[in-house]
Amino acid sequence: MRKTIAILLCLASGFVHAASEVGGLDRVHVDLGDEVSLQRGARTFVNYCLSCHSAAYMRYNRLGRDLGMGDSVVEQNLMFASDKVGDLMTVTMSDAHSKNWFGVAPPDLSLITRSRGPDWVYTYLRTFYADDESATGWNNKVFPHVAMPHVLYEWQGTQRAVLEGDEVVSFEIQKPGTMSAVEYDDAMRDLTNFLVYLGEPAKMYRGKIGLWVLLFLGILGYFTYLLKKEYWKDVH
Repeated sequence: MRKTIAILLCLASGFVHAASEVGGLDRVHVDLGDEVSLQRGARTFVNYCLSCHSAAYMRYNRLGRDLGMGDSVVEQNLMFASDKVGDLMTVTMSDAHSKNWFGVAPPDLSLITRSRGPDWVYTYLRTFYADDESATGWNNKVFPHVAMPHVLYEWQGTQRAVLEGDEVVSFEIQKPGTMSAVEYDDAMRDLTNFLVYLGEPAKMYRGKIGLWVLLFLGILGYFTYLLKKEYWKDVH
């Protein structure tokens, strides 16, 4: 009994810890069936993220097939860091150069939404703010003292944080960007949607396959029941 109570307390503490991490994050609607959103997210990723962050578990041609694009479209619009459409989505910048320039090697983003969660990534992309005390000139609400600069500041503009103590409670736009707030939020939703796809590409097809599997099991179960009745009819 004591062991059971201890296990339940551990699980409860884990749930409380998880809830505290999720608190304060902005919710994002992820839809892997939205092919257009995934394509826009892929375009943003290769133009603004792939120069530093790799997605080393994904190949360009697989990306094209999943997102409804042929190899020629992928080569013309998404391949800026590779020569062959069958190559992995890696970066040419070495870890040594990354550490020299940023102080840390930028992580591979293949599993970032599975590690941090889509809401965290979406909030992170939207809560960069100018910070004169930072080496890069930028800081982030959910990742304080982040080494990454705000590469999308031209879209979002420059915002300053409104603080209560050490906590960021809101933002004030200091210099508008080329996008409105709604347009930027939509773009970050597309990018987050794409990163969710990167974390588990098979998820796009797993639901469809699951329906066929359940249908097959239902039919198999029916015929198995008939076979059982045939075997046992003489017994009764």
